[in-house]
Amino acid sequence: MLEIFVDADACPVKAEVERVATRHGLKIHLVSNSGMRPTGNPLVHNVVVSDGADAADDWIAQHVGPGDLVITADIPLASRSLDKGARVIGPKGKTFTAQNIGMALATRALLQHHREAEGTQTFNAGFGPRDRSNFLNVLENEIQAIKRSR
Repeated sequence: MLEIFVDADACPVKAEVERVATRHGLKIHLVSNSGMRPTGNPLVHNVVVSDGADAADDWIAQHVGPGDLVITADIPLASRSLDKGARVIGPKGKTFTAQNIGMALATRALLQHHREAEGTQTFNAGFGPRDRSNFLNVLENEIQAIKRSR
């Protein structure tokens, strides 16, 4: 059965994931380092992991499987999830695939090197209504694609 795993600490689309998943009757795992406010939705499983840089990522990577869906902006977690056979969507609706994850990892490493070498910060663009709409469309399409493939 398709399950959705959300890297929830800084995820701006938790409510959207819950709404779409509930419509499809899909179980959701909201994984975070800090407690999340319970929704009362029986399909939502709040998972609080220990403090640690990658504790939430590790939990998701250990529990995700083929045909599941992961929502994350974390590129290394996206790569680990793809390796387990899951589909991966970023909060702005970007899909991570076997074809584009290598470039995403390389870009991340390059930017990290630049920040360390220059002592500067890089900033992500803000999250707006267009991003939310794009995410909802991609989420629905990915769920439908997974259901068709079963």
